Amino acid sequence: MTFRPAKPDRPHERGSGLRYYLLSVCFVMLAWSGAGLAEELQELPDIPADGAEAWLVTFGPGENYWERFGHNAIWLREPAAGIDHSFNFGYFDFDQKNFFLNFLRGRMLYFSVALPIAREFRFYRRANRSIRVQKLNLNPAQYIRLRDYLLNEVKPENRDYLYDPYLNNCSTRLRDAFNLALNGALAAATENVRAKLDFRDQTRRLTQVQYWYYLGLELVLGHPVDRPISRWDEMFIPMVLADQISAMTVAGGESLVVQDIMLFKSSLPAPPAEPGNTWFRYLLLGLLVTGIAWLSARFMPRVWLAGLCHAWLLIGGTGGLLLAFLWLFTDHAVASANANLLLFNPLTLLALMPVLNRFGAWLLAGGVAVSFILLLFPQHQYNLDVLALLAPINLAVAGYFIRQRKTPIG
Repeated sequence: MTFRPAKPDRPHERGSGLRYYLLSVCFVMLAWSGAGLAEELQELPDIPADGAEAWLVTFGPGENYWERFGHNAIWLREPAAGIDHSFNFGYFDFDQKNFFLNFLRGRMLYFSVALPIAREFRFYRRANRSIRVQKLNLNPAQYIRLRDYLLNEVKPENRDYLYDPYLNNCSTRLRDAFNLALNGALAAATENVRAKLDFRDQTRRLTQVQYWYYLGLELVLGHPVDRPISRWDEMFIPMVLADQISAMTVAGGESLVVQDIMLFKSSLPAPPAEPGNTWFRYLLLGLLVTGIAWLSARFMPRVWLAGLCHAWLLIGGTGGLLLAFLWLFTDHAVASANANLLLFNPLTLLALMPVLNRFGAWLLAGGVAVSFILLLFPQHQYNLDVLALLAPINLAVAGYFIRQRKTPIG
C-alpha cells in the first residue's frame, strides 16, 4: 500500500525550546519551485527501489526569536511504500478550540505531521537555516519499528500531544522514537550521564542575541530550569540530539550514523557553546532608566518624581501578579518557584496607598538584597540579568519613599 499522509489543517511550525512563551508568527509550508533543489541534494545517494532509509534531519537556528532553538525531523525514504517524507512533531493550529486560553494555561496541543521532504528543504534553505542530515545504520527490524511508530503517530486520532518546551517537544519526541527503534539503547547511554549545560544554560546561549526575548524568558523562568539534568534531558535541543546520535554505536561497534552531510550551511553565526555574560547590558539599561528619571525630575514639579515612583510600584506589582499567576494557576511548571518575585513583588501594590509608601520601599530594597544573597548559594536560580536591570530602579524608588515624610507630597 502506498503511503498518503493526511494534509494538516493550517500547520504552523514551532520547533523546540521556549518559543512556547511568546507567540510566534505563522509558519506556512509553501510548495515553491524546485530550482536549486537538485544542487542541494546532489550529495545524497540514490536509494534502491526496494530499499528503505531513515535519516535524522536537523534545521539550525534562524535569525528570528521563534527560530532560535532549531528544529528537527525524521526523514524516511522507502519508494516501494511511497514514502519520501519528513515526520516531525512541531506543529500547532491557531484554529484549535480555546487556543489562546490553552496557551495561557500551559496546555498547548501540538501535533505530528508527515510532509514531502522537498518542501521542508526548500523552506529552510530560503530561511537561511542550516540543514544537516544523518543517515542511520538501522537493521530491518529497527527500521520497521521506527517507521510503524511514526506512521501511527501521524494518524489523526494519535497526532495531538500536550506540549512542554523542555520535556515534550519536537526534539524529545524524535529522541523517544529513536530510543524505541534502538530497544532503549539511547536512554541507556544517556540517562545517567550528567549534561554539561542545564535547561537555562541551553536557553540562554541560544537566545542571548535577542535582547528583549532573552530578558522576557529570564523574567518568567523559575528555579526548575536551573536543576542539573542528564544528557537524555538535554536532547530537547535538536542540535544536541544530532550530536548524540552521531556519537552512538550499534552492535559490533559500528557507528549509528553512516553518513553525516551538511546539505546547506547558514550564513548566520553559530550559537556559542556556552552562555556568555550579558548582565552588564541590562545593568546599563537600568542605570539609563534611573538616570533619565532623575534628570527629568530636575526640570519638573516635585509631583512628577512622585508620579514616576508610584508608576513603578504599579508596574512592578502588576508584573509580580503575572509571575505569581503563571506559578500558581497554570501548568507552566518552568514558571514555578520564581525568585524574580522578590524584584517584581505583588505586595508593592499596597504601597500605592500613601500610608504604606515606606512599606513598599523596604519591600523593594529588601527584595534586591535577598536576590543578591540567593545568588551566593550553590543551587540557585540564575536571574543576574533581571537583577542587574531592576536593582538600580528598585533601589532608587525605595530611596525616594524612605526620604519622604509620612504625609504625601503634592
